Amino acid sequence: MDKVIKVLKAHGSATPSQWKEAAEWRKANRDWLRYSRYIAIRVLSRMEELHLTQTELAQRMGCSQQYVSKIVKGKENLSLESISRIESVLEIDLINSALSFADGYGHKEAPARLVAEPDFVYGNGAQSPQTGPGQP
Repeated sequence: MDKVIKVLKAHGSATPSQWKEAAEWRKANRDWLRYSRYIAIRVLSRMEELHLTQTELAQRMGCSQQYVSKIVKGKENLSLESISRIESVLEIDLINSALSFADGYGHKEAPARLVAEPDFVYGNGAQSPQTGPGQP
């Protein structure tokens, strides 16, 4: 038994493992990570269809290749601006498809999220949040 312990100590890492912290981070951020992973899969699929490299996508988006790399790894907390830029460049709808994906995901621990529909309609004299009903 002493021989096994000596071998393990000899081959052990000098720095402690960060697995527990990484697992806690994933658990704390699982809601948005789920969307980020889905977006990464959609982006990678579309890049393959268009025969785009990460560098080419980065040039079209006006960002660095390193940022695109973070996106396709599925661990980037994307802003709406970034999502919109990806949608425009790749000509795909990420928001609606990600919401559809989440509806079918069936996550038992998190409550279902509902998207509130506005109670107003723009155009043709309809109510808007700035003017109210019947006002121009």
